[in-house]
Amino acid sequence: MPIYAYRCEECGFAKDVLQKISDPVLTVCLSCGKPSFKKQLTAAGFQLKGTGWYATDFRGGTAPTTAIPTGPADAAKPAPAAESAPAAAAAPAAPAAPKAD
Repeated sequence: MPIYAYRCEECGFAKDVLQKISDPVLTVCLSCGKPSFKKQLTAAGFQLKGTGWYATDFRGGTAPTTAIPTGPADAAKPAPAAESAPAAAAAPAAPAAPKAD
């Protein structure tokens, strides 16, 4: 059940109330009894911490690997063959032969 923050606009009394989502909103102040008890807008009560929690918290899954150079030794390593494009692929295709009528 969520916790809602309430505050009275008349006397300033504030209280956190544990309520179901379907429960009616409180309007009468618990301190002064006036109908000026209002629900407050508050920040979320949880935080997601860590680096890439969505990618590392699944069972049996592996974290995605990224090749980021971390120092001069990593930057000097040659690129894998799959990443280098062959020279023939960069050349434009030959034009098609004209059609005979």
